[in-house]
Amino acid sequence: MKNPKTLFDKIWDAHVVTQEKNYPAVLYIDVHLIHEVTSPQAFTGLKKRKIPVFRTNRTWATADHNVPTKNQHLPIKELLSRKQVEALVKNCKDFSIDLYGLGHPWQGIVHIIGPELGITKPGMTIVCGDSHTSTHGAFGALAFGIGTSEVEQVLATQTILQYKPKTMKIEVNGKLKKGVVAKDIILYIISKLTASGGTGYFVEYVGSTIRDLSIEARMTICNMSIEMGARGGMIAPDEKTFKYMKGRQFMIKGKEWGKAVAYWKTLPSDEGAKYDRIEIFNALDIEPMITYGTNPGMGVKIKSQIPKLKFQKNNSEKKQLRKSLEYMGLKEGQKMIGQHVDYVFFGSCTNSRIEDFRLAAKILKGRKKAKHIEAFLVPGSTQVLRQAKKEGLDKIFKEAGFELRGAGCSACLGMNEDKIPAGKYCVSTSNRNFEGRQGPGARTMLASPLTAAATAITGVVTDPRNFC
Repeated sequence: MKNPKTLFDKIWDAHVVTQEKNYPAVLYIDVHLIHEVTSPQAFTGLKKRKIPVFRTNRTWATADHNVPTKNQHLPIKELLSRKQVEALVKNCKDFSIDLYGLGHPWQGIVHIIGPELGITKPGMTIVCGDSHTSTHGAFGALAFGIGTSEVEQVLATQTILQYKPKTMKIEVNGKLKKGVVAKDIILYIISKLTASGGTGYFVEYVGSTIRDLSIEARMTICNMSIEMGARGGMIAPDEKTFKYMKGRQFMIKGKEWGKAVAYWKTLPSDEGAKYDRIEIFNALDIEPMITYGTNPGMGVKIKSQIPKLKFQKNNSEKKQLRKSLEYMGLKEGQKMIGQHVDYVFFGSCTNSRIEDFRLAAKILKGRKKAKHIEAFLVPGSTQVLRQAKKEGLDKIFKEAGFELRGAGCSACLGMNEDKIPAGKYCVSTSNRNFEGRQGPGARTMLASPLTAAATAITGVVTDPRNFC
């Protein structure tokens, strides 16, 4: 094929409005998702300049970061959270933007509701003032997070100034072992490439392992691309993608559906397309993973030991490891298996979909959590919550001693009422384990829904294969 292109290049080239040499491209944006945290200043900027939102039909809003997950019908207790949510309500009303706020049947985490409502489609450019916008790349979309000033830019013009990133292909082949799921795949990749290994790149995931994943599992992979420093992650659309999308609320319907699918089938990277970097992994090398440090790259196979200082490449890495272990209260060379845990949190835009809850329920069914464990599940959307109840998963969770709450970002980050107390250990299905991420002094260990469920039962870090 003459001039073969990658999936990324095809979408990028189709959305460049204009491009001047040595300057960023003006990129057209198909979908702009907003929430209460990064939008207030942007709306203030529009009001000061007396500028309307250019295309309200390309903008969708929801409340997720600051919302409580208990008693959502009552006023928000935290002052800052309440003000931000109230500001979103007012701004959306003032600028005629559809808002799925608290009490709305479609409310939820912005990166959960986009795909489940059919807003997310292959070939699109999608932005949001949130780094985990890369989640939408699982549908073959070019999706990335933006800053508040850029949120204002997109609201005003439906375009954004962007330098074109480099491309990386990450290929994973082979059949996954028992007890290994999508979260383990991405934590393994990040542990190998480091938390900065993808800086400057947009990643495309390929290979038989990726193709075998469900769409919701692919979202988990793309979601955490940002955790290795990448600009975003994406997976080419296929028949699984089309089946998942068909019939959803805002999805293309009728005769136009066939035309859309025909176009989407042209999006996968052409044979011979060039990437700036290629990384290849074998699925058989991947095992259940868990983090021990204060960035997502500090992860190990669950039966492995924490690395020792003497094996670090340089003084900078030694300093980082020493600092992380001091914060986490862990020791070099320590085994993660058997490490005491206080909290188990299921949720976040990484692992709060119905498939994640089904994974947890398989292990929890007929069992109970350890008495000292505080365990709660927070669905990514009200639709996920309804589906969980429809399938009877809520009963399984209740009998296991878990609390099933309302939709929101919850304990993924300390911006709402769901915080982990200082010094306490939490095994979390979220995406970040930074210092204070889940609350001041909180100690976070990232893991899959299977590992989190197994750990809740025993009260210590546990290999999920013991229960699979």
